[in-house]
Amino acid sequence: MPDNRRFAIRFGCAFLPAVLLFAAPAIAEPTPVTVRVISQDAKFVGDSTGGAQVILRDAESGRILAEGITAGGTGNTDRIMQSTGRSPLRATDDAAAFHATLDLVRPTLVELEVKGARGRPGSAVKVTAQRWMMPGVPMTTGDGWSIELPGLAVTPMASLEPEGLRITAKVEPMCGCPLIPGGLWDSADYEVEASLWQDGHQLRKARLAFATAPGGFTGTLPLPASGRYTLVLFGRNTVTGSSGLGRIEVQVP
Repeated sequence: MPDNRRFAIRFGCAFLPAVLLFAAPAIAEPTPVTVRVISQDAKFVGDSTGGAQVILRDAESGRILAEGITAGGTGNTDRIMQSTGRSPLRATDDAAAFHATLDLVRPTLVELEVKGARGRPGSAVKVTAQRWMMPGVPMTTGDGWSIELPGLAVTPMASLEPEGLRITAKVEPMCGCPLIPGGLWDSADYEVEASLWQDGHQLRKARLAFATAPGGFTGTLPLPASGRYTLVLFGRNTVTGSSGLGRIEVQVP
């Protein structure tokens, strides 16, 4: 056999394992991730308001990598509310979180979608964020992947009274922290407005007054003519601008 042919055969045999190595399917590496959802101006979103829905996706393909609900407590009040600096560590072991292990085979741009609070569906909002993750490198350092859930939860109630439409609102951050006079979440910093709508038109409105702790606001609107209306309650923190909305249908006989 000519020397050049023997060389080609030997070279081909030596090259074959390398080809097979690179052709072998990539093996997924377990990659832990911890997601925490913190209410704007307040504490972690967990059991007290039903938690937050969490979905982790491959941002390029849209494939869901993991999903679940944050569970646990709202965390340590002092550690959260007295924290300072650009990236303070606010979570304690009992702070609500969602834990998952992703099977990643390559560097992956992961999209996080959070919606909540689940126990306050009328005021729930959705936020998204993205991060690069590497196979086998945990995303659990510090507070984990922490994302802020903006807004307030506003729960409306109404009854027909002789003097008009009697309105009650329960207002709270998404974590369920209490609004009380002079408290850490001072009720004096919040205002609530009730408005009555029909066919896309606002018919009347009135400011509600703080009445009962925690977070209870009340007021009255004059009764409109018979018909079906939408009652909208809009709550706002006048210091930070955090806001939320709740609405119910009202039938006036």
